[in-house]
Amino acid sequence: MLPWVELGRAKVPEEGNELILRRRGDEFSIRTAGTELMNSRVHGSEDALADLALARSHKTSRLEILIGGLGMGYTLSAALNAICPESSVVVAELIPDVVSWNEIFFGNLAGNPLSDPRTTVKTRDVLDLIKQESVTWDLILLDVDNGPVGLTRKTNNRLYSPDGLKACFRALAPGGILGVWSAGMDEAFSRRLGKCGFRSEAVSVRAVKGKKGSRHTIWLAVKPLEQPPQKPRRSSRRIHNE
Repeated sequence: MLPWVELGRAKVPEEGNELILRRRGDEFSIRTAGTELMNSRVHGSEDALADLALARSHKTSRLEILIGGLGMGYTLSAALNAICPESSVVVAELIPDVVSWNEIFFGNLAGNPLSDPRTTVKTRDVLDLIKQESVTWDLILLDVDNGPVGLTRKTNNRLYSPDGLKACFRALAPGGILGVWSAGMDEAFSRRLGKCGFRSEAVSVRAVKGKKGSRHTIWLAVKPLEQPPQKPRRSSRRIHNE
């Protein structure tokens, strides 16, 4: 068997952890702290993040899509393959080296999605982008860290907190969809989505499309087309009948 060859390292902002890019033949792997975060041969659930969300979208033309986390580009590629030429995708990737690795080493495996004219990459924290830019998104697809529980960067947890989810809710158009990738199921996160106004479902998908083996979880959380009416506040005044 061919040995792994290290191609690069990248610091994770604020945390001090490192991402390590390795190659073995035509297979690429990104690891941190002894754990594999992604592998170029295992991307069925990354494809499904885009495919499932787009299949449930009530809007089919001129979509504005935000992807949090570039990874190896497979979610981006799946989204581009399904949308019309007038649609656009913004990718928020915090670590510049991950963008460079896609461009230099393995972008061709996903069809070079960064070269698509519909793609814009911003090297920013996705939650900061959601909160600071006045854009209304049709889909927000999050593949940040290991899911709702951060692995590479503890501050990623704020993205999946009530405050972060409410920011996503506000940034979505009515009927818009928040898609979240996770290594596993998290019932507390499902409840959190509901408390933030979403109608959500968790879908179990294969890590490798069409094959047996491990599964990952995709949450599909819909912002209702119509917001429920606000209950009238009770008056604090007391009315005395004569």
